[in-house]
Amino acid sequence: MKKNILDMSGTTAIPLQLDVAISFKPFTDYLRRRVAGERTAKAGIYRNTLELFDKYNVHDKDITMENVHEYAELLEQIYVCLSPPLAEEAELAWGISFPFQPILFYGTEMLYHLMESKVADHEKYIMTKTPEEFHKSRLQMIYSFVLQRLYNFRMSVKTEQYHAGINTETGLLQYFQVHINTDFLEVEPVGELPVPDFGEISLLLAENAGHEAFEKILPLSAFRFRGLCVISVSDVTVQKAVDNIENVRLARTPDNDESSYQHVIQSLKTIVGNKKIEFDLFPLVKINNEPVYGYKKAGTGILFEVWGDRLSPEVFRKQAKGYFSNPNSFFSRDLFGPKEMEVTFLEHFRKLKVRSLALLPVFYSRQPVGVLAMHTWEDETFEESTVSLLEPALPAIAQLFEVYIDEFNLEIETIIKEKFTSIQPSVQWKFNEVAWHYLHNRKKGLPEAAETIQFCGVYPLYGAVDIRNSTIERNKAIITDLDSHLTLLTKTLQSLQADHHSVLQEEMIYKCGKWREVLGVQQLNANDENRLVTFFREETTPYLTHLSKQNGNSLILQEYLAALEKFNSNLHGSKHALELSMQMINTVVNNYFEAEKDTLQTSYPCYFEKFRTDGIEYDIYIGQAFAPDQPFNHFHLKNLRLWQLSSMAAVAKLTASLVPDMPVPLRTTQLIFVHNHTIDISFRADERKFDVEGAYNIRYQMIKKRIDKVRLRNSEERLTAPDKIVLIYFDNKDIEDYLPFIHYLQEKGTLNNDLEELELEDLQGLSGLRALRVGVADL
Repeated sequence: MKKNILDMSGTTAIPLQLDVAISFKPFTDYLRRRVAGERTAKAGIYRNTLELFDKYNVHDKDITMENVHEYAELLEQIYVCLSPPLAEEAELAWGISFPFQPILFYGTEMLYHLMESKVADHEKYIMTKTPEEFHKSRLQMIYSFVLQRLYNFRMSVKTEQYHAGINTETGLLQYFQVHINTDFLEVEPVGELPVPDFGEISLLLAENAGHEAFEKILPLSAFRFRGLCVISVSDVTVQKAVDNIENVRLARTPDNDESSYQHVIQSLKTIVGNKKIEFDLFPLVKINNEPVYGYKKAGTGILFEVWGDRLSPEVFRKQAKGYFSNPNSFFSRDLFGPKEMEVTFLEHFRKLKVRSLALLPVFYSRQPVGVLAMHTWEDETFEESTVSLLEPALPAIAQLFEVYIDEFNLEIETIIKEKFTSIQPSVQWKFNEVAWHYLHNRKKGLPEAAETIQFCGVYPLYGAVDIRNSTIERNKAIITDLDSHLTLLTKTLQSLQADHHSVLQEEMIYKCGKWREVLGVQQLNANDENRLVTFFREETTPYLTHLSKQNGNSLILQEYLAALEKFNSNLHGSKHALELSMQMINTVVNNYFEAEKDTLQTSYPCYFEKFRTDGIEYDIYIGQAFAPDQPFNHFHLKNLRLWQLSSMAAVAKLTASLVPDMPVPLRTTQLIFVHNHTIDISFRADERKFDVEGAYNIRYQMIKKRIDKVRLRNSEERLTAPDKIVLIYFDNKDIEDYLPFIHYLQEKGTLNNDLEELELEDLQGLSGLRALRVGVADL
């Protein structure tokens, strides 16, 4: 045991004025209480100790720091009474300190070694707590002690304190748990006992105002403290590092994802006590119970580099299934050793200059959830015993993997909802509400009637971007491809006549000629196309295939059959070129609206749904029903209408810019149908989509389907035209919102100054349609 006075305050303790002195009275009083109730042999030890203290006559005596070591025999007896009977002194960090002051005056060799290192070598341990934080902790402990002893008021303050320091030799954190025992300490008032307002104290605690505020209510000068504090210190670095991993799991969000994983890696380095050892976390995520890339680079990323991007999804799936069907740990001190050089799967780790490697499969609820890699670069190595140090952290790592897997699955579900269902954020709350009602009824044993998901009184907005003359262009492309193939077939049959003349060939040549006459008048209907394809498939192809088997060296037949294969694949020819052009348009338009979809929600929640035809159509619904707690105003509708005009102009420019790169030049038309009255929509469970409700609302849908090819009144001219935007409406009031926006966009140079007001032909069941048409500038 050592009996040196060691001031541990250093630069971390703010001076605190207290009426404090060392006294053995609280300890001897404690022993007398124990003797009275003790029934074991310990009672004899306690009586002998009391006799020793009585010899020194120190029961009511205040002892100063300067003469405390005159009572070394008593201090040692305190150690004998309070330490575990069989504990080795060399293994304990135990001591006695001045009450509520960081001054040690008696303790074990280990405790002095820890504290002297901390005080003497400030550069070795960089403390993570500030002096203010240490001061706050001391005040918490003192006031907790005073309130409990004198007022029977308990505060939730732990007697264990954790101190962290960065060891600059390793660059890693070390954690120490300091337990301060105040059982042998007494407090009494100096004069009359103050009577505080406990309501005010409770309020301060609730508001976390800081224990400095207590000094105004209960100044420390009103109390005196006598006794001693017993302290014990233990290294809890591994425990706290594991706790840090747990805290990362609980506190991580998508925003702090990268920094969170860096904390995990740093904690793992702390556990093994070596900052040169690297770690990598590779979660096992699945789609339809098949392993897939997780795209999570937590750590060095070597596992993703070796097992992820380098492999095709199919190869990765096969290898991952093989490994996780019987996952085993792996360790090698040196991947460049003779035996390791023969192991094929280590080749890519060696290319990355990995030297030592350990792979640990991680399990959660007895199921594999990922792999933890531990490795070094180049000349650094570690032993297998180092790997075993990670054992306490594996449950926390397993939970972290499970969290990431859950987040991955949630991300997949979110994408499915956003991209492939009608459950968008603006209507999600209604689905949640109905689902809760359904669940409530089922749990209560009530009828599980399906509740209708309906939104009443919403404003509809409709827009369509159509590819001009897409049907005509498609028919022309089909006729061109068929005519080209008929021409080749005719030449092939005529060439064969020279060496293999037959009546059957003459008939086929005749039919080819008749079909070319049909194609020549550009009047091929669907029935004719089917008959012509049948002619190829059931008559000419089997015949020429038969001839090719008899005349395998016939170059003519080989060329034709190769051309036939291309024709049947639909990956060549005019139709394919047309499809590529249409795909270019639809892709750029779809991507534009997809990018705009989320932006539309910033002003007010709305429902946005796209449809794929030869072009792209969309429906937007907005109104109070989508956000009952958020006031809806007409300016929200006007905001969407301005967006409609601006977006149509943007789309027209985007599609026009594609023309030079298109195999078949195509242009788009832009149409907006203005409906100035609210409608009701409901979710149709059978079709998994929203649809209109009621006869009046159904009429709105009917109009949308009939106006795409409408003509001007008393004219053969189509209303829609390339590079123009048209707005179809019934009454002038319908376009009161749009006209100022058109003039605004004209002044900005987005639209041309060529606005037309037009009357449209009557359609079946529809009359009185009118339209505005305006050109898009700079096309």
